[in-house]
Amino acid sequence: MKLTVQDLNSHYGPAHILFDIGFEVGEGEVVALLGRNGAGKSTTFRSIVGLVAQRTGRIMFEGKDVSAKPTHEIVREGLGYVPEERRIFTDLTVEENLEVGKQPKRPNAPYWTREKLFTLFPNLGEMKNRPGGRMSGGEQQMLTIARTLMGNPSLVLLDEPSEGLSPKIVEQMVDAILTMKKEGVSIVVSEQNLHFARLISDRAYIIERGRICFGGTMAELDARPDIRDAHLSL
Repeated sequence: MKLTVQDLNSHYGPAHILFDIGFEVGEGEVVALLGRNGAGKSTTFRSIVGLVAQRTGRIMFEGKDVSAKPTHEIVREGLGYVPEERRIFTDLTVEENLEVGKQPKRPNAPYWTREKLFTLFPNLGEMKNRPGGRMSGGEQQMLTIARTLMGNPSLVLLDEPSEGLSPKIVEQMVDAILTMKKEGVSIVVSEQNLHFARLISDRAYIIERGRICFGGTMAELDARPDIRDAHLSL
C-alpha cells in the first residue's frame, strides 16, 4: 500500500476530533474522503502530515512509519499536501511560486517540470508572470496543486479541490487529477461534492463526526443510497 492510516485519534485541546480513523490508498489510486462540513476531513489530512500536535495512531507511507516525524520530513519523503486555504504567495508570480516548491527527482515518483505543469494547467501557462494575488480562486487552486507537484510527490492529499470553483474550472480540475493519476501519482481527495468524487475516484470512505462509517468502491457506494443519504445529503 502507498498509504495506510491506522487507529488515528486527534485532539484540538480538550476536544476529541478523530476517533480511530483507518483507511488505505493503493499505488496509483484515487481515493475520496467524503463528508459534510466539519466531519473531520481536513483534520484527517492535517494529522497525516503532522500538523496536528495531539494525535496518536500509525501512519505508514511507502512502507515507512512516519507517525512521529515532523511535517517537513514527511513531505521530504514524497507526501504532498494541498490545503483548502491554498496559501499561495500573492506577491510572487506564477513561475516564482512554482520555483518555491521545486525539489529534486524522486525514485518511484513522476518528475514535474514547469513546462509539463503548464500542459497540465494551460491557464497557468498563459499567465506565467502574473502575481498570485491577481488570479481567480480557481487559478489559485491550480497554482497550489502545481506548486505541490513541483516537489515530485508520489502521493498528494487534495483538500476540497472543487469548492467554490466555476463548472468550467471544475471540469479542468477533473482532467488534471485524472492526468496526475495516469502519470502515477496516488491521490486522496477530501470532498463534499459526490458528483466530482464519482468522476475521479476508484474508492471512497465516508467520515462522519470524526469516524469512518463507510469504505468501498464508488459502485458500492452508489448501490447504498441509504448510506449516501444518511451521511452526505445536506
